[in-house]
Amino acid sequence: MAAQKTNAQIAQTLAAIARMMAHNAADRVAQTTRMGGEEELRLERFMKNNPPIFTGGYDPEGAQKWIEGVERIF
Repeated sequence: MAAQKTNAQIAQTLAAIARMMAHNAADRVAQTTRMGGEEELRLERFMKNNPPIFTGGYDPEGAQKWIEGVERIF
């Protein structure tokens, strides 16, 4: 009888651990979703400020103007 009670206690403990793990997994998913949303909002706000477009190539003056334009947004 004592062994059966111990098995029942182990089963209850394992069930509690499984519930906690499921809860933690759900929290991580919710947190990741919120973080993704915040990143999208930051990008959206940045893009609303019409950031300058860097065309590349060798143009130190153009690169400096691009940096200044991006810094203006921040």
